[in-house]
Amino acid sequence: MSLHYLPPVKPSAIALGTAFNHGIELAVLSPIFGQTYQRAKSANTKEEFLRSKEASGAAAAWGTSFVGAALQSYGVGALINATGTLSYKGAAYLGGLIFAATAAPTFLAQVFSEKRPLDTVGVSVAAKLFETVGLSIFLTWWGTRTNPFE
Repeated sequence: MSLHYLPPVKPSAIALGTAFNHGIELAVLSPIFGQTYQRAKSANTKEEFLRSKEASGAAAAWGTSFVGAALQSYGVGALINATGTLSYKGAAYLGGLIFAATAAPTFLAQVFSEKRPLDTVGVSVAAKLFETVGLSIFLTWWGTRTNPFE
């Protein structure tokens, strides 16, 4: 596979989109980091804490969230460029389509099949809407094209 087929996206858009999405993910993952902080306070030594399950779980959650946010930022930026989206309304539609394609089936299954509480599903839906619709609008505002005159 050649990298020629991957649409170019402005590096600053990827970086800012990563920060945007990673911030949303950290807000959702904050209970994990709260438990990790409590474990760090109760550990006798720094080495004891670093070997704990909480530390390794938090590191894995942070790392996967960061990499996932970067990949999602590039993907949304590439879609914005490939579709020629220039308006906020178009970006909102594009983000809505991304949400519908990636997250909506999971949330429907959580509500109707798994019978999860609506408040926990609602928080996940809100976070995913920010990650899809919010990210596409944010990247449209920032600009994703490496050469806007092409």
